[in-house]
Amino acid sequence: MNFKPPEAWSASSTVASSGSSSSIVTAEKALSFISKGWREVRSSADADLQLLKNRANSFKNLADRELENFINSASKSPFSVPTITASATLNPAPYVEIDFVKKLQPKLSEIRRAYSSPDFRFYPRPQIKIDLSAIKNAIVAEVGEEEDEEYEKERFRKWGRMRFKEREREEWQFGEFWEPIKTLKSRLRELEHKSSSEILEGIKNSEIVGKFKSSLKSICKDPNESKEVPPLDVPELLACLVRQSSPLLDQLGINRGISDKIVESLCGKRKSQLLLRSLPAGESSMIESENINDELDLRIASVLQSTGHCHEGGFWSDFGKHEVSDKMRHVAIVTTASLPWMTGTAVNPLFRAAYLANSAKQNVTLLVPWLCRSDQELVYPNNLTFSSPEEQESYIRSWLEERIGFKADFKISFYPGKFSKARRSIIPAGDTSQFISSKDADIAILEEPEHLNWYHHGKRWTDKFNHVVGIVHTNYLEYIKREKNGALQAFLVKHINNWVVRAYCHKVLRLSAATQELPKSVICNVHGVNPKFLRIGEKVAAEKERGEQTFSKGAYFLGKMVWAKGYKELIDLLAKHKKDLDGFNLDVYGNGEDAHEVQSTAKRLNLNLNFLKGRDHADDSLQGYKIFVNPSVSDVLCTATAEALAMGKFVVCADHPSNDFFRAFPNCLTYKTPEDFVAKVKEAMANEPQPLTPEQRYHLSWEAATQRFMEYSELDKVLNSSGRSSNNGLTKSASLPNLNEMVDGGLAFAHYCLTGNEFLRLCTGAIPGTRDYDKQHCEDLHLLPPQVENPIYGW
Repeated sequence: MNFKPPEAWSASSTVASSGSSSSIVTAEKALSFISKGWREVRSSADADLQLLKNRANSFKNLADRELENFINSASKSPFSVPTITASATLNPAPYVEIDFVKKLQPKLSEIRRAYSSPDFRFYPRPQIKIDLSAIKNAIVAEVGEEEDEEYEKERFRKWGRMRFKEREREEWQFGEFWEPIKTLKSRLRELEHKSSSEILEGIKNSEIVGKFKSSLKSICKDPNESKEVPPLDVPELLACLVRQSSPLLDQLGINRGISDKIVESLCGKRKSQLLLRSLPAGESSMIESENINDELDLRIASVLQSTGHCHEGGFWSDFGKHEVSDKMRHVAIVTTASLPWMTGTAVNPLFRAAYLANSAKQNVTLLVPWLCRSDQELVYPNNLTFSSPEEQESYIRSWLEERIGFKADFKISFYPGKFSKARRSIIPAGDTSQFISSKDADIAILEEPEHLNWYHHGKRWTDKFNHVVGIVHTNYLEYIKREKNGALQAFLVKHINNWVVRAYCHKVLRLSAATQELPKSVICNVHGVNPKFLRIGEKVAAEKERGEQTFSKGAYFLGKMVWAKGYKELIDLLAKHKKDLDGFNLDVYGNGEDAHEVQSTAKRLNLNLNFLKGRDHADDSLQGYKIFVNPSVSDVLCTATAEALAMGKFVVCADHPSNDFFRAFPNCLTYKTPEDFVAKVKEAMANEPQPLTPEQRYHLSWEAATQRFMEYSELDKVLNSSGRSSNNGLTKSASLPNLNEMVDGGLAFAHYCLTGNEFLRLCTGAIPGTRDYDKQHCEDLHLLPPQVENPIYGW
């Protein structure tokens, strides 16, 4: 490639004017930039050469002065010593010149005459000729490949040999020089060599030259090799809009699957090239992912990243979250019930806290409701009451340690709650989140998130905690449908549940498919069985191996005595097939609000049911039964069914999503029709249950349940991440603003506003005065009055 002067460039551009106007403008700009850069290189090189010449002349002048002084002193004051004689002390003798000085004077005179001659050169004037055409060719060559350094070194060696020969000729002209002069000349040669090398290196590494090279590269770059990320096209924008509008579509009753199909149809034709267009060649293997949503996320993230945009938070984001350090993480488990109320939301969260704390990987706090004395009398069995939270905590710990066999190291805290007779459940009073301190607000597990947040008027859980997991225990829609105007109430409650779960949770776990389908949810049984029941099962298996009789009784049913807990289905089945099940007796254990009505109905139909008071399922009086009958279809995951299987009994239950987890066990007999129910009962009466294998026992244990919980809640990833994000690849959260987060934040804000109105709370069934805790709660829990805790200034 040959460079032309600017005049030639102008002429060339004139000749090329027959082309397109845009090409001419681009060429003129490029040539103008090259001309300007070349002038800067030339001026910089000239300045460096001039500086070197000035320094060399200065050094030569200094050497000239020193040599002149030396010659003058040698001629005027020759070295001499006095001649010592016998009469030296009487008559001073004249000084006699030493012989070597006499010999040196002619030489010095000769050097002085030669040195004073105008044609004398101490060393040849350095003539550093920089071949600019070579530099130009080297720069252009680097556009496609690295400069050939060996060629430059060879040229420099030839130039050095030439300079050495010139100096030899000069030395031959002057003959043998005095040794100090030779040393001085060698020093000057070294300085000249070093200076020349620095000039060439400076030109090579000059910032101007670097810019010039990069500009040439950008001009000569093949446009087909451009790695610019193309903007999103219309189908991609529509797909993103449809997918992130899923919260609104959910509220309108449009299934999530329909949204996914729309997104897939919009992006399906381009699925193979979504990432090829936007990712570097080394990352093209990522397109193997079959998930359209992930591919679309990465595509949008790459476009945003190419623009330099970084999303730092949504419209509703709160930046006051707990900061994750390298210390142990903290998990807060919040539930809606507490012992001694023997309900699933009291027992299962207690075991979860114990086994999470037993792993010693995180600190655990269990937050349970505290009821005033009047509510305790309505809820807790056998007239059990507690005068202080410390007393109830002691009861809870002793009950737990008796069953798990180890000391659980976790904290138990209380929040104010009130019992609703109409809903038969405990409703939180005030802001439940305030009872977890900010320094411990890291990970929250909400047992029954919809229940906890129906009337929640306080800080948003996802704003206070880094990760919030909801666990759905109850199929509320099934219960509500049984009430008056149940269909309308169920419709409203369904959308309210969607609302609060989306607004307050990052991840939701449903124990079975029997629960309402909720946003951000997956199905997984994360409950285990009390170890005491597994030990009973091992004991039964050992007795069976020894040939002993293990079961001496027939069938039984255990559950809270309310119609919705399976009593209606049980009475219907037995009444319809009374003749087919002649001689079949069933013992029923339970207490509840509908006990009198249930018992009177069974008596009126003359059913073979023997009603007994409720008791612990592990009670010795229940271990002799061979068959557990559970016809309930309102349960989400019946704890009693799991306990019966762990004890090695037969279980006869409905073919229902709530029992999907138990189908894998050979002792679980499911029925689809009333006739099938009769057949399964007779089959169980005629046979003996099989002992559980070690694998089946582990599958029922809390160790396995905790492992499933860590995996499906993504808690293992959160705990292992320690708040640090990886740098390998694109991160969606760092660069992609999420419409879902904005919608969730808007839903949370709207919910906060509505639950702050006492009239609206009462219209939706809230207990009066539960927006804040009352005076009795302040006394029991040693709290400041809500007016002091949350003052409203100016009112």
